[in-house]
Amino acid sequence: WRTVGLRKDFFPAKKIQMEDDITASVTVPSTALGAADPQSNTPSVKFVQNVEFRLFQRPDDAVIRGYDRVAESDFSGAQNFFSNYEPLGRPAVRELLDDAIGFHRFTAPMQDLIRRTAAAEGPGSSYLVSTAFPRIVDGKPSKNPRYLQTRPGLTDPRGRYLAEVGARLARRLPVGAPVLTPVHAVLAGRRNNAADDKVRSLACYWPIHYLELPELFMEFISSMTGKSPSTTGAGSEGALTKGPFNALPPVFDLNAALVGYIVGGYPGFLTSAGVLGPRYRVDHDVSLLVPEVWSRMGVEERDPAFLLQHGYLERLEDREHDGRTIQASRLGYRITPKFAKTFLGRVFNHPHAVLTEEMLRPDLQDPAEFADAVANVVETPRRVAEHYFADGSVELACPPLKALLHIMRDDHHEGRPLSDPAIRRLFDRNEVLASDWYAARLAARQRLDERLWRRHAEYLEKFLGRSSYAEEAERLGMRERLSQARVMLEKVRSPGHIESLRGTLGAEPALVA
Repeated sequence: WRTVGLRKDFFPAKKIQMEDDITASVTVPSTALGAADPQSNTPSVKFVQNVEFRLFQRPDDAVIRGYDRVAESDFSGAQNFFSNYEPLGRPAVRELLDDAIGFHRFTAPMQDLIRRTAAAEGPGSSYLVSTAFPRIVDGKPSKNPRYLQTRPGLTDPRGRYLAEVGARLARRLPVGAPVLTPVHAVLAGRRNNAADDKVRSLACYWPIHYLELPELFMEFISSMTGKSPSTTGAGSEGALTKGPFNALPPVFDLNAALVGYIVGGYPGFLTSAGVLGPRYRVDHDVSLLVPEVWSRMGVEERDPAFLLQHGYLERLEDREHDGRTIQASRLGYRITPKFAKTFLGRVFNHPHAVLTEEMLRPDLQDPAEFADAVANVVETPRRVAEHYFADGSVELACPPLKALLHIMRDDHHEGRPLSDPAIRRLFDRNEVLASDWYAARLAARQRLDERLWRRHAEYLEKFLGRSSYAEEAERLGMRERLSQARVMLEKVRSPGHIESLRGTLGAEPALVA
């Protein structure tokens, strides 16, 4: 599914119902608009609701008083959740207040919190948490401060309203029409590190890469990461690789993710954090910069085909180093100096000073370390893929994922390397939509939908069958709800329901069975 321009005639108001807290992703089949409502030329519309209430934040720079105004404002409020912050008792809070110079470096909300805590009495106000004081661990402030931030869209209704009105005016939408916010890009971040005595180099990545789906999912499957300044780990790690979060085999999540990328038609871009080559430390600067750059690019300019055609991206090719082949092609496509000059120039007056030539070409900084980092990129997925063979879950992988796991481990699948056209076709959207295995996912989704609406209908029938609930059933409109449930049950049972699911994730057949 590809996002389309928000033409008013595509999306008449009668077709769309929106709630205040919904972010809508409006999509139509990229091959044709024919999968739309058969009674009109209107494409089908699917919504994604943002159900997050809290965001997991790491406010590293908030330790500098007055620097992170949002974090200080959040900390000054109520009902917060903190991790790795030092609880300051009332004597320490009063010392903060007495330090006139340090106190006035805080923003007004934090100053007010300090004043209120210093003046308060009673056990309920004995401690304060400040952005400037992470927990002391082994005599030093922790490098891992965290807090849960209420989603800004929920705390700033005025800003949200103004954004919606601005978009409405810019698109010249009438008052009755919804303002839709389509998803145009998915930009994953990755952490890099230079080599040290304990950790192997992962300093081979340019600031921004475009990866086609096979290479992109090798990255996702291995969850490969460089060393974090606040941890000792490196290699394959991250929350998605931790078993306790999910009792199901990871292959089911990978199936769904891969299907989502294929049918969604999202191009895969990776942005760097940590270092750009072994000599340049950038922390999270590039990851923070990319949304600013992307928001200043037109939708057509974000298309990899456009970027390749106009010289903004170039493919990395395998190369030789000390008599061995370096599989640099696994890194996909890198941005060129022309990309930096054109698109960073929309943010900075001197983009060449932001990303220097050596930062744009990390392979020039240390060819030997670059070669070892690329070897690390190849070897880590091989080790990770072996787990899917050891537990047998490779047999539950959908065909493109199964082929990819074999290639990650063995460098080929049924004798075909990653570059073989037959392997690449496994990831083609049209091939997937026409495949038997994808049809099985849609049939599984239909069975789940039928099971759901049958359960709803049976529950409502049981509720209405109890005479003691008659008054409550009337108040809740249970008979109308039962009629709606029966209509939906017949709808999801119909052959046309399968077609209406085309372009969605479907469901995992093994789990439905």
